[in-house]
Amino acid sequence: MATMFRYPVFPHLQDPCDPGLSLSAGRSVMAEPDYMDEDCDELIKPKKLINPVKSSRNHQDLHRELLMNQKRGLAPQNKPELQKVLEKRKRDQVLKQQKEEQEAHKKRSDLEIELMKRQQKLEQFRVNQQKIEEEQENTPEFVKMKSNLRRTKQETDGEERTT
Repeated sequence: MATMFRYPVFPHLQDPCDPGLSLSAGRSVMAEPDYMDEDCDELIKPKKLINPVKSSRNHQDLHRELLMNQKRGLAPQNKPELQKVLEKRKRDQVLKQQKEEQEAHKKRSDLEIELMKRQQKLEQFRVNQQKIEEEQENTPEFVKMKSNLRRTKQETDGEERTT
């Protein structure tokens, strides 16, 4: 049993001061790969794989163009997506305003003018109706009841006079 513990299981963890089973001074802990030996020509030596994307003609042309632009100071602007969308909306809005201005400058016929006047009158009438309805909804309940009582009283007075 004592001899079993005398020699360590892992020689690279052995204490260098211990005289038993030490490594020689010239050897390292890691084993050297066999393919590094240039003695054997029969072995296939590993080579770096070729990246098909980088070797493509389009990629090389694009890379060359980017390098040229960078040297000239014409590097492409990398704008965030939000900024691009906002600029597009602004351009669309400007185009829309220009289109509306062009339509406004066109001469309108008498029929178009009359139709626009009628449309404006209808819109004003609708707005007035909505205001009246809102006022009626906002009035307190007792005011509504009082107006209903006055109406019924006037109706009953009118019936008595006719009979």
